[in-house]
Amino acid sequence: MLVIVLGTAAGAVGYGRRAAGTASVSEWAVGGRRLGTLIFWFMNAGEVYTTFAVLGISGYAWALGAPAYLAFCSVSLSYALGYWLMPKIWRAGRAHGLITQADFFTARFGAPWLGVVAGLVGIAALVVYVQIQLVSLSLIVQLALGGTLSATAAVVVAALVMLAFVYLAGLRSAAFAAAVKDVLMVVVVVLLSATVAAKVGAASLSDVFRLAERAHPGIGRLPGLDPASPTGPVWLMTSALNVALGNWVFPHLFQVSYAARSGRAIRRNAVWQPLYSLAYFFVILLGFAALTAGTAPGGGNPNAALLQFVTDRYPAWTVGLVAGTGFLLALAPGSVLLLTCGSLFARNVVAPLRKGLDDRRALLLSKVSMIGFAAIAVWLTLGRSESLVTILLYAYSAIGMLAPAVFLAFLWRRTTAIGVLAGIVAGFTALLAPFAKDFWAAHLPDWEPGLLAMAVNLVVVVVVSLVTPRPGERAVAVGLALGADDVAAGGPPEVVAGRA
Repeated sequence: MLVIVLGTAAGAVGYGRRAAGTASVSEWAVGGRRLGTLIFWFMNAGEVYTTFAVLGISGYAWALGAPAYLAFCSVSLSYALGYWLMPKIWRAGRAHGLITQADFFTARFGAPWLGVVAGLVGIAALVVYVQIQLVSLSLIVQLALGGTLSATAAVVVAALVMLAFVYLAGLRSAAFAAAVKDVLMVVVVVLLSATVAAKVGAASLSDVFRLAERAHPGIGRLPGLDPASPTGPVWLMTSALNVALGNWVFPHLFQVSYAARSGRAIRRNAVWQPLYSLAYFFVILLGFAALTAGTAPGGGNPNAALLQFVTDRYPAWTVGLVAGTGFLLALAPGSVLLLTCGSLFARNVVAPLRKGLDDRRALLLSKVSMIGFAAIAVWLTLGRSESLVTILLYAYSAIGMLAPAVFLAFLWRRTTAIGVLAGIVAGFTALLAPFAKDFWAAHLPDWEPGLLAMAVNLVVVVVVSLVTPRPGERAVAVGLALGADDVAAGGPPEVVAGRA
């Protein structure tokens, strides 16, 4: 495992430093807007296929069974929306020199203060998302060191490793690491799937499902192993839709979209990357196999089910390969999450309050602030035992409060900054207020609360926008990807080199 991690880290750092050339926020945060189809493929997949895809989904299959099918639905829906939305984000970013998601909110709605609000919401959602990577990294650190580290120490070590990696070169290093770990992920999934039947006494892959169903009736049907669980068909549909609508709204995926060389590269990825979701079939299979084999991770932690199964049933070199791959699965996306938090904080929270913050100081502040965000993520992680899927749904519920504004920014010229702010407040109230939680639990117990809060948010944005002054044409032009010259000329959207 150590060879895999150190070799990839060294290659990533070297690649990032050679590509960077000069230390600027644009180069560090959006890769100089030069990621071609292949690198963009791995960068984009690196943000979708993390340790959640392997440890989280296999653990959910081990613990609940059929609810793990959420992975299939959410990925397919996400890319259907991404094919339409991501090129629009890319065009707006290139035409107006946007670097962060909050830049978009500031420009599109003509309100710097809304950029600050969007930046804070985005940071909150990203810090929750970092938890997934820290939980996974800490499990692998404990495995690599033979359990000699406590859970607390392992989480701290995981955060330090993640910070060290992202400090060295930024987005391009993460793209390089994402390419390596994606290849390794395919190798690991194929290797384990090809041998798992023999490890659990099954005659074939399909026989693994048969044995799991025989030992645990209902495992392959919703709501899964627990008949009283709310994870039925309505939960599956609403949760998948909530994930799909919120996915491209995450600030780091905004920056990934900005980083593409062309809109064509984005669309090609959106067409082909749903094929990656086929890997979830084998990941779920491994979770079922672990359950069939009687795997018992420490403390009943579902996130450790696959690691424990591999440790129990496979030789040491396989354990090292799986652990090393899992390390990279967490390291690459986790680094980008922290990088985005730093970019948002420096550029969209501090800079509007401190005029004259130059590029060099903004870059330094961005890097330093990541330490604080990593510390918050560590604090949130300690003493918690939720599954990675549950943590993921928390993160999507939070970022979903920006989703109505993003979609309406491209669809409805009348959307106003005051409407967006009112929607965010109403949405968080519907998501977090005790009276709202009680109401949803009593009347719509099977629905994903994040989607319900997003619907409340949307209605409020529309109503308030109708009664507040419409934004200016220059602001509306951002949603149409018009440059300043286009606005003055009243012509069609003409984007600079690399136009879709």
